[in-house]
Amino acid sequence: MAVFKYTAVTPDGQQVKDSVEGVSLTAAENDLLRQNLRVVKIKEKKGFSQIEVSPERVPRQEVMHFSRQVAAFVRTGIPIIDAVRVVEDGTDSKRFKSILADVRESLEGGVPFSDALRPHSAVFPPYYLGILRSAELTGQLDTVLDQLAIYIERDMTSRSKVKSALTYPAVVVVMSILTMLVMVAFVLPRFVEFFDSLDAELPLPTRMLLGFSAFMQNYWWALILVAIAVVGFNMWVSRNESARVKRSEILMSLPVVGIILRYSAVERFCRIIGAMMRAGVPLPDTMSAAIDSTNNPVFQQRLRAARDEMLEGEGVAGPLERTDLFPSAAIQMIRVGEETGTLDQQIESAANFYATETEYKVNRLTDLFEPAVVLFMGLVVGFVAVALISAMYGLLGGIEQDDK
Repeated sequence: MAVFKYTAVTPDGQQVKDSVEGVSLTAAENDLLRQNLRVVKIKEKKGFSQIEVSPERVPRQEVMHFSRQVAAFVRTGIPIIDAVRVVEDGTDSKRFKSILADVRESLEGGVPFSDALRPHSAVFPPYYLGILRSAELTGQLDTVLDQLAIYIERDMTSRSKVKSALTYPAVVVVMSILTMLVMVAFVLPRFVEFFDSLDAELPLPTRMLLGFSAFMQNYWWALILVAIAVVGFNMWVSRNESARVKRSEILMSLPVVGIILRYSAVERFCRIIGAMMRAGVPLPDTMSAAIDSTNNPVFQQRLRAARDEMLEGEGVAGPLERTDLFPSAAIQMIRVGEETGTLDQQIESAANFYATETEYKVNRLTDLFEPAVVLFMGLVVGFVAVALISAMYGLLGGIEQDDK
């Protein structure tokens, strides 16, 4: 039994703060409701050993499998409570198992499926809940769950391709930095001692190299302070709306990188819009979920204004075009869909097109980045080699002259 701290209000309006035991959060809330207490705030009380420094995340493939398995059960007429129980017993994720247990208890208490998932928005995002809510009203729960599973799978595949394309350049950069650190910390100091013992005049490249090594050894703490400052600045930017928008604008203005960010946001937006329109979700809910899915502050800011124009009856293509964020090809597809009554199909086609374009742009970026990193490392290694070899030749030449 877990212990939950709560703040509640009694029927006569008095506030009560206490704790209650329960097998889950939902069970504890139901127990308080039976006591005629209106729950204001409730959370699990954990001991020191139970505190999670880094809570276990639920992999997206777990949500995909959950959607696909529940759809199969519902299609064969099995009650959704039993379907959730089977998935709960079969998952290996402790956190997801706990979430499904809470969902199952809510369902047993008569709560609709979408409402039972709502408290776990970190796992089931707004678009997921919005589509489920509409599916429950239309009786197409199995079909919609299959569509959600397909969307999650496509999104995972797209992200996996991007990550795999960036893995090699990232490894090269990390290895380059480690190589530089090893040279500065262990290799170059030995040469400093050697050259100092000879008391010889060193060439300029050698002096520059040894000066850099000395700087890194004497002022390493300054580099740590700079790194802390950068991390702190990024945290501040992440919490400041205007700063996040400005950062996104700068990133989107960069060559190649900006196009990748733009196409990626367009693909996610179109994918969510298409899926929710097929499920019959109302336009306000569809736009809200799609805007959040872009994960881009610039898109989110401008699309909110576009959403207001759409709700005023100005269509879809026009407001989106006025944001200056969507490529002309995407706007044309959406306009054709509006005129022919195939908007969901055209938006889905746009999503597939820009998913392919994003993958192509990422591959192009890595094709440009890889030789640039190799060239940079070649220049660094070449400079080190020239600096050390020229110094050695200079010393040997001085020793030969002294012998003569």
